[in-house]
Amino acid sequence: MRWNDLLTADRIVMLVDPGTIAGVLDAAARLLSEGSPATTQLIADALRQREQLGSTGIGHGVAIPHARNTAFRAPRSAFLRLGHPIDFGARDGEPVDLVFAMCAPDDTPELHLQHLAGVAERFADAEFRDRLRMARSLDALRTLLLDRPRAAAGAARA
Repeated sequence: MRWNDLLTADRIVMLVDPGTIAGVLDAAARLLSEGSPATTQLIADALRQREQLGSTGIGHGVAIPHARNTAFRAPRSAFLRLGHPIDFGARDGEPVDLVFAMCAPDDTPELHLQHLAGVAERFADAEFRDRLRMARSLDALRTLLLDRPRAAAGAARA
């Protein structure tokens, strides 16, 4: 799955002090809304509501907070690598340091589920998770996530 359709470089960050789950969801909402305060609040509320239904922590230190709403016509994502892991209540008990947040239009539930499945599959790869954790710079992290394999391999070794 190519994430370039969902994810852009400006929505990939290293969050040094994540604080709490609420703080991470707020940061994700800001990235997804691209600065609109009204949209940020709408997305933050939707992400929190989804998280209340059950943890989006999928295990191995990964969470995929997600929601559907009317803010956008196309799905979009943000990635946050946390400066230190926080407890998302994942079933395996591992705290989360890799967060892939998603927001999709209300009228595309099937597409939303397909994207979720693709993200979960990608994060099931232990080597991929390790490379994300070992990326020494934001540029290296962005390269890994935006499917530029040759540059990513070199950046991961740097």
